[in-house]
Amino acid sequence: MPLSEFASAKIAEYLLDINAIKLTPDKPFTWASGWKSPIYSDNRLSLSYPYVRNFIKIELGKLVKENFPATEAIIGVATAGIAPGALVADELKLPFGYVRSEAKKHGMGKQVEGDIRTGQKVLVIEDLVSTGKSSLQAVDALRAFGADVIGMASIFTYGFDEAANNFRAASCPYLSLCNYDALIDVAVKKGIVKSEQLEMLAAWRKSPSTWGKSED
Repeated sequence: MPLSEFASAKIAEYLLDINAIKLTPDKPFTWASGWKSPIYSDNRLSLSYPYVRNFIKIELGKLVKENFPATEAIIGVATAGIAPGALVADELKLPFGYVRSEAKKHGMGKQVEGDIRTGQKVLVIEDLVSTGKSSLQAVDALRAFGADVIGMASIFTYGFDEAANNFRAASCPYLSLCNYDALIDVAVKKGIVKSEQLEMLAAWRKSPSTWGKSED
């Protein structure tokens, strides 16, 4: 089912208002990957605002029920996907677990935490998807564990072509509550982004790995 345009715009507005997403086209950020970016997202800030996290919880719940009705358990991706995953699991009254980036080197040596069982149909929750590579590493770990990963959902995505290609190659359906297009539309209406900056933002979105290299 199509995602709610109202919900997508409202989440974009909330994330901008609480500075969970920052847009500074003239003063780009540097991501951990080394990429230059006019956008920086830290959706964990939403947890500090009850009305924002509650809206996200409800909308994620709707997304899962409408698009992944066979879901038997919710899995959050450590660390930023744990809290929204737990919230939506509570909303849907489903079991919850989470997956680490690697197995623990002590104790039981677990990578997947929670009472998640072989063959169980699980829906993975992320806070943010950029290229999708780290998210799909979590999917690989869950599949190796024996879980039946039926898809992934996130709060926000940049909507890169690379991410779409990666999820397609991994046979992992993917949806996000909010995306780049909704974010920019709201940012323009709020005067955060000027019309003359749209071309710059479009160039970044088209080739994020090379954008801004000439400035180095």
